[in-house]
Amino acid sequence: MTQVFLGMPAGGLGNLVETEPFPAAAHRELGNTQMRKNLRHATHTIRDKRLRVVGELPDWEQLRDAGSAIKNSAMFNLEERLLEFEKNFTARGGVVHWARDADEANTIVRDLIRETGSTEVVKVKSMATQEIGLNEYLETQGIEAFETDLAELIVQLGHDKPSHILVPAIHKNRTEVRDIFLKEMPDVDPALTDEPAKLAEAARKHLRAKFLSAKVAISGANFALADTGTLGVVESEGNGRMCLTLPETLITVMGIEKVLPHTDDIEVMMQLLPRSSTGERMNPYTSMWTGVTEDDGPQNVHIVLLDNGRSRVLSDSFGRSALNCIRCSACMNVCPVYERTGGHAYGSTYPGPIGAILSPLMTGIEVEKNNSLPYASSLCGACFDACPVKINIPEILVHLRGEDVDSQRDKHKIPTQMDLLMKGGSWVLGKGKNMKLVEKALPLGRLAAGKNKKIKKLPGIAAGWTQSRDIPAPPAQSFRDWWSAEKESK
Repeated sequence: MTQVFLGMPAGGLGNLVETEPFPAAAHRELGNTQMRKNLRHATHTIRDKRLRVVGELPDWEQLRDAGSAIKNSAMFNLEERLLEFEKNFTARGGVVHWARDADEANTIVRDLIRETGSTEVVKVKSMATQEIGLNEYLETQGIEAFETDLAELIVQLGHDKPSHILVPAIHKNRTEVRDIFLKEMPDVDPALTDEPAKLAEAARKHLRAKFLSAKVAISGANFALADTGTLGVVESEGNGRMCLTLPETLITVMGIEKVLPHTDDIEVMMQLLPRSSTGERMNPYTSMWTGVTEDDGPQNVHIVLLDNGRSRVLSDSFGRSALNCIRCSACMNVCPVYERTGGHAYGSTYPGPIGAILSPLMTGIEVEKNNSLPYASSLCGACFDACPVKINIPEILVHLRGEDVDSQRDKHKIPTQMDLLMKGGSWVLGKGKNMKLVEKALPLGRLAAGKNKKIKKLPGIAAGWTQSRDIPAPPAQSFRDWWSAEKESK
């Protein structure tokens, strides 16, 4: 197993981690009733579509097993696969750049754009460029990046942030989208309605001039094929095809975990991805390119292979399967926590269940804003059941919770409240006589409950339990005493 990719240290993650911890952000977002309504409608629609198309395949579970095996194989020999990809991509006229972290990746992209003399670029939807904060960085360098995916365009024009991996503007309804277009989009018809077709037409007119004039495009990649040096992007609108074929220069920023060993692997992935992400049997546009083709498409083709903490994940024997993620968002669409809090509460480029494990794994659970993310789950297991490549997210969440407890103990050097509670619980449950002794305190519990027979507030960290629920008063008699009395009466 490759432990650290080509000896690279795990670097910073750009804007991957924001400033507000999940509990505070979630509490705020729970009050946004419109967002919650939008989110519930959208996630349930996608979830229902997915269930229908998945149910059509009698070998769905076998496909999931195959997808998991393909990704595990790629991760096991990641360094070898990446070097094979570099060799084949370079042989076909492409240029490969290696980036340890966000800073290196952003600098490489900036320099490549400056070489063209351009100050504008068009972009295909890309999680990797969001992860490193590329748009914001380019703006500071005098380069304007235009998102061409409709949902990404909505988010960009609304000065907002994505809240979903697949549908970045899922928290917006069409009336809110119309208002954004009227306010931010130049030359838009003042009579624009919120009819979806009219909104799409307005976006199409806005972007057409950008497609035809742009000299540089920036894309992500859904996969890279090691044996041929081929890159692939799947999308639903055709904007990706425009960006990948019209400009003179094409720069792809891709996480190193996206590489697949063989061309045949696409057969499996292209059955898993569209069904799990959009509930479609196949996606409308699949674009694949291998280096440079003379007189056809971009003649200046680059790829930035991004580590940015992925080596750190790879070195975690328990959490490395998180790198198997194909960014389908199926886990988010079934998560009861995500449905109620939305993506912004996670403070990460990757929200939902997968974000709750990726962010701590990539930057460390000891980072202050990461340590609450593994607790942003009920551990119901719906995410594991939905994952097309069988990432056991609940198990990794529990693993990260344990790491958080250990890091807090190491940090404070003294027993935490949780340590004391667990120690006390171990003593109570360790022997029957200890339990019997504690049961003698039941009258005190009834006294604390008061006349309404409810305990409304507990001290210390236990206060979190009573923050949203009351505890019934304990019984007047313990089961042990009741059992003894029953035996005596007979």
